[in-house]
Amino acid sequence: MSVFRSGLLVLTSPLSALSLRLVPILASAARLVQDTLYVHLQPGLSLTGSTQPRSTYVPATSEVYTLISKLYADADIHRHLDVRVLLTNILNQGAAPPALGSVQNLSQPPEVVLTDFETGDGGQSNPVKQRLERYATSCYSCRPNLISVLLYPEYELGQSDGELPLNPETNKTEEPLQSYSDVVVGGTFDRLHNGHRILLSASCMLAENRLLVGVSDKDLLESKVLKELILPFEQRVAQLTEFLVDIKPSLRYDIVPLFDPFGPSITDADLKCIVVSEETLKGGMAVNRRRMENGLAELALHKISLAADSLHARNEEEKISSSSLRHRLLGTLLRPPQKDLSLPSYPYIIGLTGISGSGKSSIGQHLARLGAFYLDMDVLGHNIYLPGGLVYDQVVEAFGSDIVNEDGTINRQVLGAKVFGDQEQLKRLTGIMWPAMAQLAREKMEEAAAQGKAVCVLDAAVLLEAGWGDMVHEIWTAVIPEGEAIKRIVARDGVSEEAARKRLQSQMSNSQRVKQSHVVFCTLWEPVVTYEQTEKAWALLQKRLKED
Repeated sequence: MSVFRSGLLVLTSPLSALSLRLVPILASAARLVQDTLYVHLQPGLSLTGSTQPRSTYVPATSEVYTLISKLYADADIHRHLDVRVLLTNILNQGAAPPALGSVQNLSQPPEVVLTDFETGDGGQSNPVKQRLERYATSCYSCRPNLISVLLYPEYELGQSDGELPLNPETNKTEEPLQSYSDVVVGGTFDRLHNGHRILLSASCMLAENRLLVGVSDKDLLESKVLKELILPFEQRVAQLTEFLVDIKPSLRYDIVPLFDPFGPSITDADLKCIVVSEETLKGGMAVNRRRMENGLAELALHKISLAADSLHARNEEEKISSSSLRHRLLGTLLRPPQKDLSLPSYPYIIGLTGISGSGKSSIGQHLARLGAFYLDMDVLGHNIYLPGGLVYDQVVEAFGSDIVNEDGTINRQVLGAKVFGDQEQLKRLTGIMWPAMAQLAREKMEEAAAQGKAVCVLDAAVLLEAGWGDMVHEIWTAVIPEGEAIKRIVARDGVSEEAARKRLQSQMSNSQRVKQSHVVFCTLWEPVVTYEQTEKAWALLQKRLKED
């Protein structure tokens, strides 16, 4: 079980041996650290002898870059860990090496220092641990009363027997990385993951003075999967800044919003290199074409490989990606609900909402199969329109007898024509309907309590617009891209695409709903995926209720 919030891992094995040792080393560290794990590379460091060891520079070679990339990729299975490989002592070609004497501040000062260094007796030698603690505190700001641990990972046969042979494809790994005064890199950088860290670490290793980082925003986010769950620009920049300043504080960082695919990369004359992935190589080439059109020198293109996600699930990308991280948020609690003492604690009421065509009703019906009391507010609303219904007389009086059919029922199409596009008339109708529906909903909730139902799901498209959020303990929202919603509305209701689009434009958007939601679903994929999200949300809800 993890016992420390933050830790510093000092790796002392030879670089050629470390590559195969990383998996057991990281597994050992993950059992002790629960949040931030800083990694310091110091191959060949000895913690025995009479002299206190000090940090020394490690040349920025292809071998070091490959090792750092592999470390991040191998660490990805430990999803609770925020791994940060420190580059302060990784020296690139163009840098004038200052003395490594000052203590670097870290945003999450380590509570424990770990190492792969091993003593001959396999024990926790006090002199070795003391040297390790002094070494850590001479390099980085650490918590008071720093604890030290020699990991002794469980290596497989051959992983601990000296240096390992190099891969035949990496014969030139000792070659120093070409470095550049000013480097540029771009991305969405949502929920900073290990793929981002590989990209950013490569950029920092290549940069001598400045790293320009473009962060996608606004229109560039429109095509992203589950764009509603992308963190706000300011939050993404804050996470990015903390990471970059932690790993290499000596660089100057310019972090700017990107509203088009190019940003300042095609106008900044000082830039020398652009870092791209296999996916964005064509974009890097397009940058160079635009720079030439602008009379600027082409940028060196440095391409990194994508890191595979060994734990990716159905409908997730095979690479480590932000969209997969957002997918994993579906059905989970995004933020804790505020306790409202005015609400009865029993039954626990879930408000389920979503735009037209979002598939929220299929989620509500599955929750009913799982044991919830299900209340469809649309059906409730239709019933109170009927002759003798709660609002029948009020609606006829307010909107005229011409809305009444020969059989005495209200013609909803005629009524809709009167209120559609007329905000005053629509407000008049909802002023009649919504209070009556809320009263009936409360009566139904009392029925649910009488039946012994622990959870009641209130399915309402207008949950938030009607102000019914104060009637529920949690708000759960189903989202779907607008284009898919239009297709569903056209197929279901037989209306034109234009009519479907206008209907959606009159409703609260996905993003507006998500901002107020505790749990989010997406029904874009096959039904079994929706049911998995629903069952996850239900199981987590049961756990919360049991804890309360």
